[in-house]
Amino acid sequence: MSDHHFHVDHGGHSIGVEVRSGHAREIELLVDGKVFGSRRERASDAVELTGELPGDVPQPFTVRVERLRYRSLDPACTLLLAGQEVPMPERAVTGGRPGAHA
Repeated sequence: MSDHHFHVDHGGHSIGVEVRSGHAREIELLVDGKVFGSRRERASDAVELTGELPGDVPQPFTVRVERLRYRSLDPACTLLLAGQEVPMPERAVTGGRPGAHA
């Protein structure tokens, strides 16, 4: 079982995605360290989760997590925001909730 964490900063906000392996992949979307959405997936190769960056005018965005079906491949994550696709780099998981802010 392996876990993956993806993270990007945008406009002063933190966007993170955690992917936990197991019988079904558990995918969690974090905005500024708080869980914004989650999903369990067994059969799909890709999923999308939507969120909003807080502000006077909230900014909607989508994260796409791919390569979920085959355990031999590590997942990949892309942020879709304001018409741009931004690859989200993976960060090492070192205990606790990555992306959580004290």
